[in-house]
Amino acid sequence: MDADRSAVISARPAFEVDGQANAALASGLLHLAVSESIEGLAACEAEFGNWGVNPQGQLGHLWFDRRVLDFGKSLKIKLGSDVVFEGLISALEGRFPPLAPPTVVVRAEDKLQALRMTRRTRSFESVSDADLVRRIANDYGLQVDVSLNGPTWPLVVQANESDLAFLRRRARVADADLQIVDGKLVVQPRASRRTPALRLTQGGALRRFKVTADLAHQRTSLTCSGWDVAGKQAVTVEATSSAVASEARSGDSGPQLLQSAFGDRKDVAAHRVPFDDTGARAEAESLLRLQSRRFLRGQGEAEALAALRAGSTVDLDGLGPLFDGVYGVTHTLLRFDGERGLRTEFGVERAWLGRP
Repeated sequence: MDADRSAVISARPAFEVDGQANAALASGLLHLAVSESIEGLAACEAEFGNWGVNPQGQLGHLWFDRRVLDFGKSLKIKLGSDVVFEGLISALEGRFPPLAPPTVVVRAEDKLQALRMTRRTRSFESVSDADLVRRIANDYGLQVDVSLNGPTWPLVVQANESDLAFLRRRARVADADLQIVDGKLVVQPRASRRTPALRLTQGGALRRFKVTADLAHQRTSLTCSGWDVAGKQAVTVEATSSAVASEARSGDSGPQLLQSAFGDRKDVAAHRVPFDDTGARAEAESLLRLQSRRFLRGQGEAEALAALRAGSTVDLDGLGPLFDGVYGVTHTLLRFDGERGLRTEFGVERAWLGRP
């Protein structure tokens, strides 16, 4: 998909509260920030004008009666027909600037809010990460879309963590993204990210961009060690650059370039305690991939496009042979204000550098 040929969308987002469209909120919008990341929990902050003639014909505050904006109500934000945020209102803020009308600020978070606010200590035996996702989703009545193929772990411990922090940690082990999509808890391997990539061209839909290739935090290999209780023996697995080979077919990976520039730079995952060889390999390879994808990290700004979301892929063009190509989107921030209108700020990463 080429974003430079995308259809024109409204200059302002649309709002629904508890399923009811509200044109007054859209017309009174002053500032908007909708954030989303691959680690889950989308949030928004919207500021509206709060002075004028109310529906009762009286001059005064427009939104302080809590008939529309109130705690726990659902808030949906759309660009055209596409929903870019859906969550529950958790905060109301009054602002009273000097020599200017008052405003009201609404903050909301998606359905992962409940998991963020629940902290537990417990253990799970003979369980896969897919099983964990389903169990925790069931605790909150969430529909789930999960397709993880990792090992069955003899024991997994949640130690004084929120359910969201625990799931985020397990998603990193499984090399997966964690998000609420269309009301479902979606946990999918990063290799299954949405395709085709959204094409953004520098000077077109891509307004600005900066990217750094940095070997400082790369490693040529990563070793994970533990103890096989059943076999009564130590287990040690080393992950090498081959773990990211499939992601670096179009260039040279961070581990490869580190090896050629500086030689061996090995690391050890000392804080992991796998119970068998399969678990040790899953841990080592997922951690090395996580490090390797941070080789190239970029920040950009583009037109406000509903398809530009955390967990998607973008094909960036016009950046030269080193930096052109496909990246994974790690986070997005949809912004609106009266000065610059709608735009999307975003972050990307990938494990390889293009060849000259």
